[in-house]
Amino acid sequence: MRITVFAVGRMKSGPERELADRYLDRLKKTGVPLGLEFTSVIEIAESRASQAELRKQEESAKVLEALDQGGVLILLDERGKTMPSEAFAASVARFRDDGKRQLLMAIGGPDGHDASLRDRADVVLALGAMTWPHQIVRILVAEQLYRATTILAGHPYHRS
Repeated sequence: MRITVFAVGRMKSGPERELADRYLDRLKKTGVPLGLEFTSVIEIAESRASQAELRKQEESAKVLEALDQGGVLILLDERGKTMPSEAFAASVARFRDDGKRQLLMAIGGPDGHDASLRDRADVVLALGAMTWPHQIVRILVAEQLYRATTILAGHPYHRS
C-alpha cells in the first residue's frame, strides 16, 4: 500500500523539516518489507479565498484530487478520535490487508477541513486535545507512520 502525506501549507527548510524528513526516510526503509511504501509529501498552498468556508472547500477538493478511487483517507482534525500508536498501526495493517492500494494522511490548513471531507474520511484522527503548529503536526505524523511500521515489524523502537 502506498502512503502519502498531504499538507495544506508549505514547510520551510530548517530543523522541523529535517526532523520530519528523517522520520519519513526511516519509514521508506522500514515500510517496504511490510508492504507499506512511502511515496511522497504533497504540499499545496493555502487557499486565498476570502471566506473560511470557501478556503476549506477549495483545499478539500485538492485533497480529493490526490486520493485514488478506493484509497483510504485519514484526516487529521481536532474533532477526531485519539488512539494509541498500537491501534493506529493495526488500522494501517488492516487497510493494507484489505487490499487498499493507497493511504492518504491529510493535514489541513489553519481553517481545518471542510465537513464534507470529514464525512468522506475513513478515519478522523486527533493528535490530542491541544492545537499544534503545522510544522509539529508534520513531525508527529511522520514519526507515527514510522512507529507504525516498527510496531508491525516487531522492532524494539516501540516498547509497550
